[in-house]
Amino acid sequence: MAFTSADQRELYLPLIEGIHETPPFGLFMRNLVARTGARRAFMIVTLANAAPDQQPAVLHVAAPRAAQEPPLDYMRLYDLRLHRFGALRPERVYALDEMLDYDDPALLAVQRAALADMEMRHARFLRVSAGDAADAWLVLVRLREDFSASAVATMASIAPHLASALRTLVALTGQRLQTALAQSALARLGIGQIAMDAGARVMAADPQAEALLGFLPDPAGGAGRRLQVLPDVARALERSCAELARGEGGAVRVVRIDARRGIDLLLRRADLSLAEPAARPQVIGVLRTERREEAPDGAAALQAVHGLSAREAALAQAMSCGEPLVEAGLELGLTVETARNYSKRIYGKTGAAGQADLVRMVLTGLAPLA
Repeated sequence: MAFTSADQRELYLPLIEGIHETPPFGLFMRNLVARTGARRAFMIVTLANAAPDQQPAVLHVAAPRAAQEPPLDYMRLYDLRLHRFGALRPERVYALDEMLDYDDPALLAVQRAALADMEMRHARFLRVSAGDAADAWLVLVRLREDFSASAVATMASIAPHLASALRTLVALTGQRLQTALAQSALARLGIGQIAMDAGARVMAADPQAEALLGFLPDPAGGAGRRLQVLPDVARALERSCAELARGEGGAVRVVRIDARRGIDLLLRRADLSLAEPAARPQVIGVLRTERREEAPDGAAALQAVHGLSAREAALAQAMSCGEPLVEAGLELGLTVETARNYSKRIYGKTGAAGQADLVRMVLTGLAPLA
C-alpha cells in the first residue's frame, strides 16, 4: 500500500501525538474509523507490568452516524469465546468469520446470535504487540457491507507504527511513574522545586511549587515563565541566578519570595543529569512549608523501625514535634512518672541521647514520609 500525505496527516502523525492524549490515541482512532468506513470500534491496551487485577485501558470510538449507539461490549465479545485475542498473530488482520468456532455447532450458534444482537455483521480484528512492553487489540465493526480491501490494507499498514507508538507510550509512562514517585515524596515533606536558567526564567515547576507560587508569562515572549514577585525580589532573583550560574560567591542563595507568607526560596546551582537533547536549567529553587506527617502514621513507622510499643511510639512522635515530655504524656493520658519511664525506654530502643537527638532521628528517618 503506497504511503500518502493523507496517511501521514490522518494516521501516522496522530499516532505520535496520541501518546500524550488521555486516554491515548483518540484522534488516531477517530481518523481510522473514518478512513476504513467503520461504524464502531474499540482499542484495548494492556501494559505488561500492570497488576493482574488491573483493568485494561479501553478506547471506544463511533462514527458520527452511530454516535447515539452504545459502545461495543468488549467483555461480552470475550465471553463469547471467540478466537482468543492473545493468540492472534501480531500485525495480521482477521475477519469475523476467522474468530468463530466452527468445530462446536452449539457454541457457533450462540456466537452468531450474540453478534447479531450486537449488530456486528462485519468486523476486523488486529493485534499489535510491543514486545514485552504492551499489547493492543483493535476491533472495527460495520453493519451492512464488509470492509474493503483498501480498509484492511490500511489496518495492516498501521500495525508496525502502532507498535512503535506503544513502546514510546510505555517508556513515557515509566518516566511519569518516576516523576510521580519523586513528587509524592517531596509533597509529603512540604517541598516544592522550580528549575530556572541564568536569567531567573522558570523552565519547570513541580505541583507543590505551582500551588505555592505565582507565575507570569515571560515579558520577552520566550518560552518559560517568571515568578510573580515584587520588583526588588525579581532583581534579587536575577542577580542570584546569574551569580550561581557563573559559580560566583558560594554554592547557595536564599531569597525571600513572599514576606507576608514567610516563603523563602533556596537557590543552588543545578546538578541534574539529563539525557540529550535537553534544555538544561542552571539553577534549582527549593521551598519548604511546615508540614508533618499524620501522627498515627508517623507513630506506626517509629514503632516498626525501632521496636517501640504503640504508646511509646505515640509519645516519641509527639516529642519529635517539639512538645515537652510532660505535656506530650498528658495529652496521651500518661502520668508524669509513666511518661518519664516511657521516654527512658524510647531513648534506649532508638539510641537517642535525649529529646533533641530523638527529633533529629525522627526527622531524618522514615516517619516524615509515612
